[in-house]
Amino acid sequence: MNTIIWCKKQKNGIKIQDPNDNLSCEYYQNAEESLRVLKSIKQTHSNMWLATTKYYIEYFAIYSILMKLGIKCEIHECTIALTQFLENQNIIEKGITKMLEKDKELRIDNQYYLKNKSVDIDFDELSDFLLSIRKSLDDLNRSKIEELRNMIKDF
Repeated sequence: MNTIIWCKKQKNGIKIQDPNDNLSCEYYQNAEESLRVLKSIKQTHSNMWLATTKYYIEYFAIYSILMKLGIKCEIHECTIALTQFLENQNIIEKGITKMLEKDKELRIDNQYYLKNKSVDIDFDELSDFLLSIRKSLDDLNRSKIEELRNMIKDF
C-alpha cells in the first residue's frame, strides 16, 4: 500500500504510539454522541451539517480502532488508507472504506464548496455500523494488536 508508505513519511501522517484503550473508548463515545447530534440536525435539513456530522460519526469510530492499535494519524486520506488496511485484514467489515471515502467527499462538497448536495441518512445503518465497530474493538486482543502494528511498521 503505497499510500501507507507515503503517510508514514508525513509530519502528521501515520505514527506508531502506545495503544490507548481510554482514547479508543473516548473516540467511540464521540461517534455515538455524534449519532445523537445527527438526529437533532436532521430536523434542520442542513445538508452541510448532516454531511459533516455523518462523516465524523464514521471517522471517530474508525479512529477508535486506530487508538486501540496505537496508531495516530491526522491526515484523513491516511486514515482512509488505514481503513482499507483494516478491511484487508478482516478487522472491519468490507465496504467501510468506500463509505468513508464517499461521505468524506460529500462533506467537503457541502462544507467547503457549499454545493448543498442531499445527504442520505439511515439511522439503522449508522447504528449497525457502530455496532460492527464495537465488535471489531472487542475482538482485538494483544496478539492481534501487535501483529497489526508490526505489519504497519513493516510498510
